[in-house]
Amino acid sequence: MTPFGDKLRRLRRDRVVRLKDMAAALDVSSAYLSALEHGHRGRPSSGLVQQISAYFNLAWDQVDELTRLAALSHPRVVVDTSGLSPRATELANRLAETIGGLDEERIRRIAAILDEKD
Repeated sequence: MTPFGDKLRRLRRDRVVRLKDMAAALDVSSAYLSALEHGHRGRPSSGLVQQISAYFNLAWDQVDELTRLAALSHPRVVVDTSGLSPRATELANRLAETIGGLDEERIRRIAAILDEKD
């Protein structure tokens, strides 16, 4: 599941909206929305993010969060390390090899390191 998919599912469940009803209102298929929620589709278009925001009548800060999550929700990430140091390439490869085995606490700790400002 992607960050966007998780947020979309929570919005739907909190407001007790059925997938098929939302899909009909947005003029997309239920299968597509389901794939977005489960992380089987890539990033949604900015237009769809805006439609979803309007559908749920989200406030500006919630729209910004949904937009940010959409940008961070590509399920198949490619990391280009050409031109970076050998250590950067090693790190990218090690992360790719091990991310599936990391528990949520380790993921949180790694994310906290990445969020640190120098």
